[in-house]
Amino acid sequence: MSRGLIIAAAASGSGKTVFTLGLLAALKARGLRPASAKVGPDYIDAAFHTAAGGQPCRSLDVWAMRRDTLAAEVARLAAAGDPVIVEGVMGLFDGALVAEGDCPGSTADLAAITGWPVILLVDLKGQSASAAALVDGFARHRAGLPLAGVVFNRVGGPGHRAAVEAAVAATCPRLPRLGWLPRHPALALPERHLGLVQAGETAELPARIAAAAEVIAEYVDIDRLVALARPSPLAAPAEPSPPLPPLGQTIAVARDQAFAFAYPSILAGWRQAGAELSFFSPLADEAPAPAADAVFLPGGYPELHAGRLGAAGRFLGGLRRAAAAGAWIYGECGGYMTLGTGLEDADGHRHAMAGLLPVETSFARRRLHLGYRRAELVAATPLGDAGRRFRGHEFHYATVTAEGEGEPLFLTGDAAGGGRGSAGRRVGRVMGSFVHLLDNQDS
Repeated sequence: MSRGLIIAAAASGSGKTVFTLGLLAALKARGLRPASAKVGPDYIDAAFHTAAGGQPCRSLDVWAMRRDTLAAEVARLAAAGDPVIVEGVMGLFDGALVAEGDCPGSTADLAAITGWPVILLVDLKGQSASAAALVDGFARHRAGLPLAGVVFNRVGGPGHRAAVEAAVAATCPRLPRLGWLPRHPALALPERHLGLVQAGETAELPARIAAAAEVIAEYVDIDRLVALARPSPLAAPAEPSPPLPPLGQTIAVARDQAFAFAYPSILAGWRQAGAELSFFSPLADEAPAPAADAVFLPGGYPELHAGRLGAAGRFLGGLRRAAAAGAWIYGECGGYMTLGTGLEDADGHRHAMAGLLPVETSFARRRLHLGYRRAELVAATPLGDAGRRFRGHEFHYATVTAEGEGEPLFLTGDAAGGGRGSAGRRVGRVMGSFVHLLDNQDS
């Protein structure tokens, strides 16, 4: 039975992603076949996991996913490889803020559900012996948390290491100290406005991952770390229902650097329900398959490629022909923007888009929209009947500058249940919104 471990930290920016990538590559170099997952709503880190581990990374979201969906994903991970390496989100106890002091959906919640032990990665930048209080606090904060070991990152040198070693040994003598990572250029990745630059656009990514693996293999006791992994007692459902109903019987899915944000669980659920999937690249000016009775435009970075997309005649023409033929077309975030009439890039230049929804968006007039969302369908679509409920998230900087006629797609609220009004647009069989759906809540 496959065993799992969770890599967590005290806060974002502690080095979890690069450590996880290097660990996955180091395990592969030892002849193991690791599987990987990312906690929370994240596409970008997951793509790096896939590059480092050699197989698709799954997303595990305790707040947005039903227990059966989580259990099915854990079972897929266990079948995919051993060990399962899970990268946490933000700090160990950070989740959806639904009430004062109540943040469900945290990495700690996932550890409690799966039973997978936690390895705490502690960033030592700007501290030394004080790290002992941090580690002790995290170890005591939640009863029953399977905290199994600690790794220290950005160690300044032998003296820095000695001070932390003595303090942690005195405070938490039973907690295994599994390694010390130096401040090293290999342990960094380039970033931009939604986080890391995408894996497919990162220069010399294989070399970067290999260098991180070498550093981790030198400074971390990998054998001891892997020995701490444990199987999950979470039982998979006999017949899990898909997170989202299929949009059609034959679904054309956009996939390239502009439309990279599709969750594997959604696509796997559609296949499980009997749908056939095909893929096309809008950036290569490819049209959706003519035989498709549905088209899915996931999120991504269309704002960085607006000129190419606006000039992609075969792609835009194919979308319009699909709409005219009666196909259902659904866009999330970047896909929603592409279905609109126009997209203004960061320099203020407007590019005509598909014109299938009466929406104008701008990346020049930036405003951050971030958070979990509850969404309820306003009218019946392939996603469900009116009133069907979902959970998902929103993360973008685009602004809607104009909205024309058409009914909203969703009524939405935040994680705490507060209302945020309507979201998205639907015109006939074309629909979209800025919400990335993760799972339904009605089955």
